[in-house]
Amino acid sequence: MTMTAAEILLDELRRARTSRGLSQDDFGKLISYSGTHVSAVENGTRPPTGDYVAAVDRALTTGGMFTRLLERLSELDAAPLWLREWITFEQQARALRWYEVAWVPGLLQTEAYARAVFGSDGWLSAEEVETRVAARLARQQILSGDDSPQIVAVVDDAALRRPVGGAAVMREQLFHLAQLNQDSRRVRIHVVPQGVGAYAGLDGPFVIATLPGLVDVGYLDNRLRGQVVERAAEVAALREQWEAILAEALTLHQTTELILEVAKSWI
Repeated sequence: MTMTAAEILLDELRRARTSRGLSQDDFGKLISYSGTHVSAVENGTRPPTGDYVAAVDRALTTGGMFTRLLERLSELDAAPLWLREWITFEQQARALRWYEVAWVPGLLQTEAYARAVFGSDGWLSAEEVETRVAARLARQQILSGDDSPQIVAVVDDAALRRPVGGAAVMREQLFHLAQLNQDSRRVRIHVVPQGVGAYAGLDGPFVIATLPGLVDVGYLDNRLRGQVVERAAEVAALREQWEAILAEALTLHQTTELILEVAKSWI
């Protein structure tokens, strides 16, 4: 059976440990990760992040071999490495704290809104747009299961008023958000209102995923690629930023009323 690029990397990481006669716990101590984390990586239930393989390279003095292998994955597999990495965390998450300043969060987007978002990228062909829309809708399936994650999303007011896709698309999208707030027990959406001046969220969007074991992992997005954040100090900084943003947001009831008010204005 042909191995995928990801499986090849995991196999080499496992060989690097076993060839030195190290248990997963001992290897974890060597690279400053828990034995449980090492096991999850080797079993494929947790992706080997850039920080993880860099720690392996340093501990085993490989000259950066595993970091280079990790980078090559994005050339051999269809989805970019950073996105596959984050989607794995997203699917495993027990909770997601999501902040967006310009768009509706991807997991909460309607099909038409998602198509307008991807269609605004002049570098994507019509076929690529549809592929990305389908992928985004597939990711939304995590919201429909019995064990769906708890999602708390904070969105800047500007995202409600930017005409992404036109009035009809915006109207449908905002009614969808209001319905989630009213009907879903697992999704809560808050809006930072127009009257708030400069606040922490203007630095840009991010997500914090709480994984089984109550471990938090962060994700930063930008025009070129996403970045998974695992270092404890950096994740703690994101949590502090999240709390500062949430403090500026409207309550659930106030947010729902505002979303419905703006939705009705899209005519």
